[in-house]
Amino acid sequence: MKHLALDNIFIPSKVPSKKLMIVLHGRGDSSQGFVGLPQFLNLDDMNYLLLDAPFEYFSGYSWYQLPPDQLPGIEYSSKILTQVLDEVFETSFNADESYLFGFSQGSLLTFEFGARYHKVLAGYIAISGYIYDAPKLLEDMNEKVNHSKWLCTHGVSDNVLPFETSRQQVQTLQDGGFNITFKSYDKDHSIDRDELDMIAKWIKTK
Repeated sequence: MKHLALDNIFIPSKVPSKKLMIVLHGRGDSSQGFVGLPQFLNLDDMNYLLLDAPFEYFSGYSWYQLPPDQLPGIEYSSKILTQVLDEVFETSFNADESYLFGFSQGSLLTFEFGARYHKVLAGYIAISGYIYDAPKLLEDMNEKVNHSKWLCTHGVSDNVLPFETSRQQVQTLQDGGFNITFKSYDKDHSIDRDELDMIAKWIKTK
């Protein structure tokens, strides 16, 4: 999809459909880092849109600056993601059949952008990230997203983004009425094969 506001890799489904998984990578990575995701999830009717973040970061890209300067990048990236998703849902795919999948920085955008976005997706998957401002998110969120499926996973041995921070932030959202499932894994700052198997089953469960 060369016409979109962000560079990307598009991987079509094996079975034609209007389902789409939008994938947001972590800091220093790129869309190229997730080209193997479709074969692990093994969802024949899922199209994939792997996006590059807007800011260059060494050999890859970043969605926002390191703490404490995250907010300007989060807001800028959210604005561009709104443009990208609006276009793909107006022209090619169905929002209510599509998923937002983010790892690390992409996980934060899954929350900070996804929960505020004006369209409701079929599901949201946030892996090994954190939430910039959980109380503010509860105030700003599109309340309709609570009718969708939310999944957050994190490794108990994550030495980049601490497990306990993520767990407490998700708890804040849950206490505020946010309908989200939180699962822990015995892993570091990575994506585990068993985790991907679980995610595939979670997607298939209505």
